[in-house]
Amino acid sequence: MEPVKGAKLDLPAKMKAIRAKENLTQEDFCREVDISLSSWKKYEASITDMGLAPFLKVANHPRFKKYALWLTNGETAPECGQVSPL
Repeated sequence: MEPVKGAKLDLPAKMKAIRAKENLTQEDFCREVDISLSSWKKYEASITDMGLAPFLKVANHPRFKKYALWLTNGETAPECGQVSPL
């Protein structure tokens, strides 16, 4: 495992980076992970802290699972399919 660019980003910035890498609008992303758009906007703007349940919806989603390691500790393991969106 290796630290990568963006490892020191806060959680809202990391979530936004994933959404941008996947070319999804906030609305499309929320539909994909089943999180309300109003809640998501507050997470991305750092108005509200993201709880464990929405975090897990993203980290365990089949489309976004490849970013789970990077989300939690800023590292990647390409040999295991764990990558960074940056």
